[in-house]
Amino acid sequence: MAAPSTSPQAASSPQVAVGDAAMEESGHAGRNGRGPTLPAAAPRGEAGARGAEQLALSGGSPEEREATLREGGNPEERDATLREGGNPEGPEPAAVADHETTPFLDAQPAEDRTDTGLRVYERILVFISFFFTVITFPISIWMCIKIIKEYERAIVFRLGRIRKGGAKGPGLVFILPCTDSFIKVDMRTISFDIPPQEILTKDSVTVNVDGVVYYQVQNAIDAVKNISNADSATRLLAQTTLRNVLGTKNLSQILSDRKEIAHGMQDMLADATKPWGVKVERVEIKDVKLPVQLQRAMAAEAEATREARAKVIAAEGEMNASRALKEASIVFTESPAALQLRYLQTLTTIAAENSTIVFPLPINMLQGIMGANR
Repeated sequence: MAAPSTSPQAASSPQVAVGDAAMEESGHAGRNGRGPTLPAAAPRGEAGARGAEQLALSGGSPEEREATLREGGNPEERDATLREGGNPEGPEPAAVADHETTPFLDAQPAEDRTDTGLRVYERILVFISFFFTVITFPISIWMCIKIIKEYERAIVFRLGRIRKGGAKGPGLVFILPCTDSFIKVDMRTISFDIPPQEILTKDSVTVNVDGVVYYQVQNAIDAVKNISNADSATRLLAQTTLRNVLGTKNLSQILSDRKEIAHGMQDMLADATKPWGVKVERVEIKDVKLPVQLQRAMAAEAEATREARAKVIAAEGEMNASRALKEASIVFTESPAALQLRYLQTLTTIAAENSTIVFPLPINMLQGIMGANR
């Protein structure tokens, strides 16, 4: 009995059959879009072919067979896959484009589309206004040209929006009728008085305090856009700040530390008015009015203090005078001639002030009388 002989062609035929079956199944999966496809480039070699044969014989899943073919496929198998309808490069570009891309209007937000439409209408209105201005020239020129002074700035609104370029002026400013409007802002330093505020101090004393504030508009756009009335708001804020600051001080501090209190108020007002485009340049406290009874009490206290100080000064003067007289008596005792000279000086002073005639007596006679008495 002869043994069956095997040839290289017979041995390689199962491998070719298995490879064709795997490629056919991969092609069907690529056409139906149910599984991954082959990449653009795959490594070549006998190891990859042997791995594909083993996986096909072991009955692996289509995904595993396709991964194996990806690792060990050859150009002939890739061509067969393309002929059967598979796409080794992945999904077709057309399918990806149909799936991912959307029209521009669908991707654009609804608010942007509305804003774009409004801007188109605005341009149409501006064009109409400009057209009527041209056909009514030169009458319309008197409505379109505005004069802004050196110390002023103009904020121009076109259909409710501030025009680009910031504040206009000084000089001539062009305004379109019906679509443009403008607001003038004074850029000079403005001063106002703070009305007298009745304030309760920290030591429970009621006082009336008033002051003055100097401010200037630094940014005209912020002064119009961020607040309705910058002048009124600054005045009200100054009154409130004055009450809040002085409410934390004693009466003695208010009377003695006015400059420090004014500087503190200026810093607080400057920080609060900065978003409004307003700069507070200076704050001063004008007058502090006390109640009548408190004024009388403080006057009595001051008067008593002054009297006590005067008495102390008079007593100190008498004490110093007595010491000086004591020293002078010692000197006169030691020198009788000094006493005679002092006596003559006193007579001269009396004669100059009065018309009385004075007859001086010799000092020696007085000494003799004084010695006899002893």
